[in-house]
Amino acid sequence: MNHLCPHSPCAPAPFGAEGELGFLHSVETGAAADGPGMRFVYFVTGCMFRCLYCHNPDTWKVDAGRQVTLAEAVAEIAPYARFLKRAGGVTVSGGEPLMQAPFVGALLRRIKARFGLHTALDTQGFLHANVDDDWWDAVDLVMLDIKQINPARHRALTGRDVSPSLACARRLARLGKPMWVRYVLAPGWTDDPRDVAGLADFLAAELGPWLERVEVLPLHHLGAFKWRDLGKSYAFENTPPPSADALAAARAIFASRGILAV
Repeated sequence: MNHLCPHSPCAPAPFGAEGELGFLHSVETGAAADGPGMRFVYFVTGCMFRCLYCHNPDTWKVDAGRQVTLAEAVAEIAPYARFLKRAGGVTVSGGEPLMQAPFVGALLRRIKARFGLHTALDTQGFLHANVDDDWWDAVDLVMLDIKQINPARHRALTGRDVSPSLACARRLARLGKPMWVRYVLAPGWTDDPRDVAGLADFLAAELGPWLERVEVLPLHHLGAFKWRDLGKSYAFENTPPPSADALAAARAIFASRGILAV
């Protein structure tokens, strides 16, 4: 396995190397916005991004969650598995799941083998080079968060380079992995039509039939209280959500490239 930045916050967590231990922030048993159908969602802890609009800053540190064994995590979904088989499936979100790649990979493989559920992974892909191609075999759908196509604006918004996320998108297309791209529309940060068009051009050129849709998500402030609770300043305190017209305009740019945008 190829490890990036072994002594920095972008390195995989040093615990649970075989996937037997992980940290969960929480679970949601009836999520309707985290993949197709009704989903059971595991929210894992740990993230190397510091997005200025993050609605889960309490997930940034890996050990901020509760430690669980792989068996304990699987047991949490077991009572719902029969229903989920018909109604939707399971999603692993965060935080950033690839911060706990051994645990998350083992969890998805175990759930796929035991229950046969549809699986989805919500990731920004920055750490994709830390896992081998076969790690993705147990993932049916990747919901790839691309924060900004403009490199300077991406770094200002997240504190990280956009290149690994774009490389992850190309890799997933090479692997034939279905994708939903998620794009948060934040006024003054990600709503410039030139940036939206740049992302649309990239997706149309690089992902082909493996891109099923783009979700244009309006900025919201539901996690603002978490910043205050953590004693942190929330940079988007006075930034309004995008208007309905702004959302429609962004979606129209993707649609003009033949991309389904919702």
